Amino acid sequence: MNVQVTGVIVVGAGGAGLTLATELALVGVPAVVLDRLPGRNLQSRAGAIQPRTAEMLALRGLLDDALGRSIDYRLVGGHFAGLPVPLDYAAWDTRYPHPVLLPQDQLEAVLEDRLTELGGQVLREHRLTGMQQDADGVTVTATAPGGELSLRGRYLVACDGAHSSVRKIIGADFPGEAATVRMGTADLLLTGDVDDSSSGHISSRIHTSPQGHFAMITPLANGLHKLIFSGPQTMLAERDAPVTPAEVREVLRATHGGALDVAEIRYSSRFSNASRQLEHYRHGRVFFAGDSAHIHSPAGGQGLNLGVQDAFNLGWKLAAVLRGDAGEELLDTYQSERHPVAARVLALTRAQGVIMGPQRDGGLGELRDVLTDLLRLPEANRYMAGVMAGLDLCLPSPDAEAHPLLGLRMPDLDLLLDDGERIRFSDLTRSGRGVLLDLGDTPLAAAAPWSDRVTHVRARVEAAGTGAEAVLVRPDGYVCWAGGAGLTETLTRWFGPVRTRG
Repeated sequence: MNVQVTGVIVVGAGGAGLTLATELALVGVPAVVLDRLPGRNLQSRAGAIQPRTAEMLALRGLLDDALGRSIDYRLVGGHFAGLPVPLDYAAWDTRYPHPVLLPQDQLEAVLEDRLTELGGQVLREHRLTGMQQDADGVTVTATAPGGELSLRGRYLVACDGAHSSVRKIIGADFPGEAATVRMGTADLLLTGDVDDSSSGHISSRIHTSPQGHFAMITPLANGLHKLIFSGPQTMLAERDAPVTPAEVREVLRATHGGALDVAEIRYSSRFSNASRQLEHYRHGRVFFAGDSAHIHSPAGGQGLNLGVQDAFNLGWKLAAVLRGDAGEELLDTYQSERHPVAARVLALTRAQGVIMGPQRDGGLGELRDVLTDLLRLPEANRYMAGVMAGLDLCLPSPDAEAHPLLGLRMPDLDLLLDDGERIRFSDLTRSGRGVLLDLGDTPLAAAAPWSDRVTHVRARVEAAGTGAEAVLVRPDGYVCWAGGAGLTETLTRWFGPVRTRG
């Protein structure tokens, strides 16, 4: 059997897998995506992207396409546990201060279109059947429409979901908490008066019953609505059991009386509040990202965003190593930077599950009231908005006395270039390279040896600045140096040593 050779094998063509493959293709690193399905999953599934994900799409020039595919309905803010206080994302100085109602299938369409433009490929109906790794790479076998495929890459990234085949082949433990709540989701046509003109805050869309039913309805395109639901019947259903009109009708009757009924179910699936996370995101030459690395309740709408941001973090690092710009030690930062982020999300979703649970004796209602009052305080609201939107992330730094901007996301500043052109910072990041933004009066010369990996731009900030005369920004949009000493050391750490010319 002939063995096809590539740089990176990506298993799974969901949000994380497509993001990763696109990041690699952007800088010329070959990757092949394997997916077991015959085509893209057309169910909406995750329904929105958070502000930080919107910012990261803007870094690559993908956001306009995503916004063009979004639902024409503006959510007024984020939420924590469905409590009736919108989280104010504007307090985090972002151009995208509200969730974007973008079904997952549409985000995947944006990513796959870009991947195709860049010459990448998704091999559909390719089911992984075997995998072996050695000191130099990973070899996989997969069943395909034309027979069996053998593929070898330097690395493999598992983005194949909660029931990851790669995770099972490796035998990696997936510790955590088993499901206590089973739910369903459906893209459907409804009859009756569906109110899509409410405040746009999620709490206005959550309906419950004393018998334990739960329903949340949000608009989709073409007259469809997305229903997330649970109830006594759903709690007993097997994971692979089809969602039936009778099951949905029972939930709607309990939560909306006779006001709504189901006319047609287009797509449906089931999920739970199981909460699990791999202890190690790397096993030799195999990495895990997205739901293959962590699963949790969808409370708060962070799952898709978490996986896409995993891929943005890992993609440029894999590319740097494969191009010979950086050593293997760069890949270790994926674990140290992304594992704590997912651990916090798991904790937050478990907490929200308790708060959103059915009312019982024991003060749960009073706890909701207390938390609602706390979220009305500007500082508490800003804190939780940053957490839920991914805007507050600060990457670990060994320097306790570092500049306050170090480790934070780079603001998308309005810039005036030396030639008079006005741009945004995100216009400088389309190529997937690092950016040295030089804002001082004296040009920096230290970055010249890294000009093949880092874009050096002199500019002035149009409005409020960074508080530093220069900043070095990684390809994923995080500041890794902000003025002062240590620029050469930082360039070497993140972008590799200077190449000797022979």
